[in-house]
Amino acid sequence: MSLTAPALSATVSSPLDLIGKTPMVEVTKIDTGPCRLLLKLESQNPGGSIKDRIAISMLDAAEREGFLKEGGTIVEATAGNTGLALTLVGRARGYKVLLVIPDKMSKEKIQHLRAMGADVRLTRSDVPHGHPEYYTDMAERLAQGIPGGFYVNQFANAANAEAHVKTTGPEIWEQTGGDIDAFVAGIGSGGTITGTAQFLKSVGSKAQIILADPVGSTLAGIVNDGVPGPEGSYTVEGIGQNFVPDTADMSLIDKAYSIPDAEAIATARELLLKEGILAGSSSGTLIASALRWCREQTEPKTCVTFVCDTGAKYLSKVYNDAWLADQGLGERELHGDLSDLINRKYEKGDVVVAGPGDTLDTAFKRMKGADVSQLPIIEDGRLVGILDESDLIRIMNTDEITRKERFAKPVASAMTRDLDTLQVNEPLDALIPVFDRDRVAIVLDGERFVGLITRTDLINHLSLNR
Repeated sequence: MSLTAPALSATVSSPLDLIGKTPMVEVTKIDTGPCRLLLKLESQNPGGSIKDRIAISMLDAAEREGFLKEGGTIVEATAGNTGLALTLVGRARGYKVLLVIPDKMSKEKIQHLRAMGADVRLTRSDVPHGHPEYYTDMAERLAQGIPGGFYVNQFANAANAEAHVKTTGPEIWEQTGGDIDAFVAGIGSGGTITGTAQFLKSVGSKAQIILADPVGSTLAGIVNDGVPGPEGSYTVEGIGQNFVPDTADMSLIDKAYSIPDAEAIATARELLLKEGILAGSSSGTLIASALRWCREQTEPKTCVTFVCDTGAKYLSKVYNDAWLADQGLGERELHGDLSDLINRKYEKGDVVVAGPGDTLDTAFKRMKGADVSQLPIIEDGRLVGILDESDLIRIMNTDEITRKERFAKPVASAMTRDLDTLQVNEPLDALIPVFDRDRVAIVLDGERFVGLITRTDLINHLSLNR
């Protein structure tokens, strides 16, 4: 470990002055074959992602060319990170910001954007480019109807790639001392891989340019086979497309890897576990591709890729075991019984519960905090009842005592003791009568409580196991 103290930068007057000049770290605890794998930590930008670079570049160009004027509104279609960057820069310069985001994006990004003052409009993530509800089409249409509206259009904005020609590429070249054999990036808007590759080639670098693409995106097929690959859905955010953005120069790319969601997410989680770096889902795709390239080599080489953004934006997804199980992406043992439908098991501490002596106020706060509509009631390790929203509503309307006194009543006074229980070894069909009675299924193994099954759990199980 180096004991050399890092050089500290001087105080700056704005977070915008901290964009770029991000650090680079070598992967040392994950198998990289004979190669060195270097990660440029774009997550260290003030907005938390590499997109801070292009926000500055694109808004500077818009102001210079007169497209964006005082009192104007910045409009963009984004998977979240470009929106965060544009909001950071745009709000600092006094503009309003309206963002159109596909509905599969993490709630952390959406909450972050709204807290920063952006007007966020969610649209469908299951429609193709050209559909009126596709996020780029919708953003362009909205911008046209707003006086002073400027549609940034990162997918066809020359200032996007130019940001990486001027900053990202030179930084990588300087940090590696020109010793780089492969550069790995994804395509969201196409600016990162295009601009960085253009710079590397301009200084005579022979580095291979590698595309990291999610399985379900069509772009890897264009690189490897000259025709679009099979189109499908994927959970990774921010990269992959079913069209080639105008900003992307595909002729610069030498090779592409198609990375399944499960591999991308496992790689991101391994990076945190072994290297201590909290990265997002697209970073998992990039690093998985870089690792494939590194392990294919037969002699020492140097590969560079990014931690595109921080994994703090994906705690509810990539780092949430229950969410991964809901998506069929988690590693889990299947038993061939009803427990396979239960992603949140009591014995593992995944189920939020209450006791019969707890107050209704306590139980209600737990329900809200966990975003559930019912709580198992446990006493001495045994299930003794269940409390749901209808039980709470009934007791709120029973007498004339104050609201405070009602919420102070014990859970035992409101919970349902007549339980619809099933044994864990019963067939799926046993769930239907329970659901027909508008109940949640309570699953036991003998007298031991296993967990709850809702209609959504059954539908999700059938969807994943067709």
